[in-house]
Amino acid sequence: MVKNVIFVKTTSFLVSASRSIRVFLLSQSPTTSLKLTTGCETLDACLHGGFPCNSLTEIVAESGCGKTQLCLQLSLCAQLPISNGGLDGSALYLHSEFPFPFRRLHQLSRSFHLSNPSIYADHNDNPCDHVFIQNVHNVDHLFDVMSKIESFVKNSKTRLPLKLIVLDSVAALFRSEFENTPSDLRKRASCFFKISGKLKQLANRFGLAVVITNQVTDFVESSDGLSGLRIGNLRCLYSSGRRVVPALGLAWANCVNSRVFISRSDDSICQERREDDESGSSYVSRRARRRLDIVFSPYLPASSCEFVITGEGICGVK
Repeated sequence: MVKNVIFVKTTSFLVSASRSIRVFLLSQSPTTSLKLTTGCETLDACLHGGFPCNSLTEIVAESGCGKTQLCLQLSLCAQLPISNGGLDGSALYLHSEFPFPFRRLHQLSRSFHLSNPSIYADHNDNPCDHVFIQNVHNVDHLFDVMSKIESFVKNSKTRLPLKLIVLDSVAALFRSEFENTPSDLRKRASCFFKISGKLKQLANRFGLAVVITNQVTDFVESSDGLSGLRIGNLRCLYSSGRRVVPALGLAWANCVNSRVFISRSDDSICQERREDDESGSSYVSRRARRRLDIVFSPYLPASSCEFVITGEGICGVK
């Protein structure tokens, strides 16, 4: 039974973006903003400190690569003091991929609590108390939720103010909402700009970090060559031996400030450990190797790093 997760109530709302995405890209300066640690030194080095506030960062990956794992870890790391790379704040986790991994969040929370006992004066204080979960069913529901976030930030009486918003994932909201017709594609693009415009407005007004996950689709060569259009540092994206492209196309790519890509290879890292039981038997743990690449960013150069996912969270591979 989950007792430590608070759900956000919503009302209806229609939001319009008042600025172009390019203006946001040029006017903001993430290099002077606070950055949220990932909880992994290797990833932090690749990201030059972590995920920035006052900015929208997108994590693109196929299912099972670890984008949700990273988002859960970020939700806990936001509670760290600023001096330790955190934001001294809580997180709002908007999820459209069901079911939400409550068991994994609690597992990470226990490890996080043990690793950072000094930030919790009360031993009964659970890190999950500062991660607010809200399910999102469709695009209209997302607009309803976003209309309440500003009030939630201003009126929240929690010990830690809201400093991180996670949307996991944006692609799931558009999976069956629109047809592949010119009219629906225009409506979809309009929704992209409304969503990103509202999230950027919140990020800049309250100094929030906003992290959005996106899915991938298989690369299909088109007659006009647009499917293979290069965006950012990488000529091609490969994961699990397949060439892939981020979902939602070029219109959505122009809505985010930064994009990172997580891929998975068939290679695995083997670790032999000794069981601490009476038999003294050993076992071999196999973990798939993941890679994080900076696709584009206004403040980061092209770089990459490798990591694995353990029971305690994401761990970099040097």
